[in-house]
Amino acid sequence: MIASIQHPTKTPQTKSIINYLQSCLEKQLNKSALTWLHWTIEKLSENQSQQTLFIGFSQTARQVGKANLSLSQEELAIAHQLRSGWMPGHWTVDQTVRTLLLLNFHKEDADDYLASVEKLFSAADVAEQIALYQSLPVLPYPEQFKARAIEGLRTNMVTVFNAIALHNPYPADYFEEAAWNQMVLKALFVESHLSQIQGLDSRVNAKLAKMLSDYAHERWSAGRSVNPQLWRGMGSFTEGQILADLEKVLKEGERFEQQAAALACFGGSAEAQILLNIVPTIKQEIEQGQLTWDGFSRTHL
Repeated sequence: MIASIQHPTKTPQTKSIINYLQSCLEKQLNKSALTWLHWTIEKLSENQSQQTLFIGFSQTARQVGKANLSLSQEELAIAHQLRSGWMPGHWTVDQTVRTLLLLNFHKEDADDYLASVEKLFSAADVAEQIALYQSLPVLPYPEQFKARAIEGLRTNMVTVFNAIALHNPYPADYFEEAAWNQMVLKALFVESHLSQIQGLDSRVNAKLAKMLSDYAHERWSAGRSVNPQLWRGMGSFTEGQILADLEKVLKEGERFEQQAAALACFGGSAEAQILLNIVPTIKQEIEQGQLTWDGFSRTHL
């Protein structure tokens, strides 16, 4: 799953992220939980063994609980500065602690580090898998976990899939087009929120647009509704059959469906923009900035 590489594991950025996470936890964990955390990190520093990491990893939820991580707007901004797209505001304290343990486990040999993390993946329960996949963008050697992340998308556990696909900059930064497209399509299948996929707008491509159009046709043929967020994945590839799809929605859809199709047309080809004349009121809302994808997504989550 993980390729071999040789580099020092503990970079200045890793140290900054460690300090950041420790600071966030210091303000939220009770005395007992903090005592355990400090003791475990100290033990890791003294003895960089897999056993120390694995025991700490398995004990985390019991020792610190599963409350949501509470972060201020300033702290959220700092996280983004440390790692573009990083969103620990969607984490829990046990997920945060597990990430902190992974970052404090700094084996001198990179292959040992990668092998240790791979063993954690192989033995992890659902909660531990979620923490591992969420941590990928801030771990050392992030590119080396690409195959593992792609394999994780095959899970039948939606919570694990969402840990990879949603609120996570890793896929947009490291997935090739084929893996990216399959992730977006599966997000529709499992009814995850496409608006929470980081990089969705910047990673649109012709193959993805065609896949999404085909998916819409399958839904229509079965007499089922189509998630309006689907049209956000069309980008500038609004021509041919996709153009006809958008025209159909603009003429026959409910207002919220028309809004999504109109947003797709507004960001699409010249031919697609002409279709906006079918819904002049919605066109005006978009031109005046009253209707955006972000606003639409907040309303229709």
